[in-house]
Amino acid sequence: MSAGPYAFVFDPELARFQLAPDHPFKPVRYELARTLLLAAGALDPAEVVAPAAIGDDDLRTVHDERYVAVVRAASAPATRPSDPELQRHGLATADNPVFDRMHELVRGVVAATVTAVDLVATGRALRAASLAGGLHHALRDRASGFCVYNDLAVAIRRAVDRHGLRVAYVDVDAHHGDGVQWLFYDEPRVLTVSLHESGRYLFPGTGFTYETGNGAGRGTAVNMPLEPFTDDDSFAESFDAVVPRALRRFAPDLIVAQAGADMHHRDPLADLALTLRGMRHAYARLVELADELTGGRLVLTGGGGYDAYRTVPRAWAWAWAALAGRELPAAVPPAWREEWGPRLGVELPARFDDEPPEPSPRRDQVASRNRSVAERLMAQLEEIWQEAPVA
Repeated sequence: MSAGPYAFVFDPELARFQLAPDHPFKPVRYELARTLLLAAGALDPAEVVAPAAIGDDDLRTVHDERYVAVVRAASAPATRPSDPELQRHGLATADNPVFDRMHELVRGVVAATVTAVDLVATGRALRAASLAGGLHHALRDRASGFCVYNDLAVAIRRAVDRHGLRVAYVDVDAHHGDGVQWLFYDEPRVLTVSLHESGRYLFPGTGFTYETGNGAGRGTAVNMPLEPFTDDDSFAESFDAVVPRALRRFAPDLIVAQAGADMHHRDPLADLALTLRGMRHAYARLVELADELTGGRLVLTGGGGYDAYRTVPRAWAWAWAALAGRELPAAVPPAWREEWGPRLGVELPARFDDEPPEPSPRRDQVASRNRSVAERLMAQLEEIWQEAPVA
């Protein structure tokens, strides 16, 4: 397995399955983003890298052995446990239905993100993307929020234990990155930073400012809960008030970012109000911080995003463009729209940018509230950091 400065980790099988016919999580988004980048001339086919296989032992570095066994058994009709047993582990629910080959396919997602981290950690790539990844809600022994295995946590655990790296995890998905946070809540070598719609309003109901880590990891969990209808400007202000200070204090060797696209105003499962311009700012800032703090080392995954056909491919195209230093044209290539529009039964957008929604009548109030939360959060963290020097 080799790569140039930038690696796009891709396995077509990971875009061909579905959780259920009407499920909002649509893996085809991954293929849509890849083909859009190719059509736009922003991805060199030589940058596409196949994932290296992993085994169940890799999953068990963060997941309970019994849980992995249950997921494996549930993945074939002949060995499927009873629904009560599955539901004890968050499976066989509306959010996390059981589907054929679930264990093998989601383990493949984990393999893609592990491959991206390995490429960057060993210097075979400067930056890498695993857009199939970003399953940040999965817990040690439980599926949650469309996530069966936590690819991010497995890859971060590997970066710490095998490669000896300090890892800063930055999550800009509209939903709190709870699974990654809890799996590293007492780990001083991993910083988790999440900007998300407040858990007062949105699943998973966590990610409050008082969640700051435990024991040796105290001060290594950073949460910036945002008000509904947060727009581009307030999101950027909140990001710049929190993320650079936290990362500079922690001094990571590697940044792993979860670039869920559900903070967009068109997303049906969240209430933030960003446009692609605001999302581009976040991606660009992550690259700038990697250049400043880690010698450029950055791994980026996908995640949420439920306006799956119109918004997500463009958002992830912008994310890859930031990661690899590419320009995108103003117009979405007509050939891509003509190929995918009829197949998906939707009219696809003609431009890479989009128009903002009507401003919320609470715009100033939302921005003021976010500013106040960021100030309080950072004051609280500064006190903790003064008591607990960097490990």
